[in-house]
Amino acid sequence: MSNGNRKTRVVKEYEERKREITDTAARMFIQKGYERCSVNEIISEVGIAKGTFYHYFKTKEEVLDAVIEKFTEKIRKKAEKIADDSSLEPQDKLIGIFFSMNIEEEIGDKLISDMHKPENALMHQKSLSSAIETLTPILVKAVEEGIREKVFSCLYPKQYMQIFLASAITLTDKGIFDVDDLEEEKFIKGMISLLEKMLDTKEGEFLRRIEKV
Repeated sequence: MSNGNRKTRVVKEYEERKREITDTAARMFIQKGYERCSVNEIISEVGIAKGTFYHYFKTKEEVLDAVIEKFTEKIRKKAEKIADDSSLEPQDKLIGIFFSMNIEEEIGDKLISDMHKPENALMHQKSLSSAIETLTPILVKAVEEGIREKVFSCLYPKQYMQIFLASAITLTDKGIFDVDDLEEEKFIKGMISLLEKMLDTKEGEFLRRIEKV
């Protein structure tokens, strides 16, 4: 076996083992709660030595970060695909990215529900922070495109998008606000209206585009 092939195999085995630990930890964090789940329990479930675990992760929180990254990766890819679609106007890109932020669709209602348990507070907080950090630059890209095309006017694209994302993710989180479908619809319309004001675009412009979809 050539050195190149051997190196490729080692890298593949490393990534596969790391993914196995991450997937196992994700399941256990949800089932038992992050705070109640120990590194020793993860090691036992995966069937590896303690030294092997620490070869991949220094702490349990590092594993949690990997779990959160796994959850947000699909959303990031979906949002980037929309942002890079040259057939879409900036307004439609923002709308598409906004509606791609469906975490429940990616990881399931059960996991979302379990994330709101007190023992999963850190996991929940990190998932929200990760979503904002991941999606902000993608939204900013669409906003800056709109500014160049003179359909948006915005002095602080990054800061505005961070404010918008934090509001959107928090207000539609049913684990924080217990709202029915009608109230959630009003929240969404209110946030879309706020986005129009942030970008100094025509009132009702985004809602009209949403209705056409």
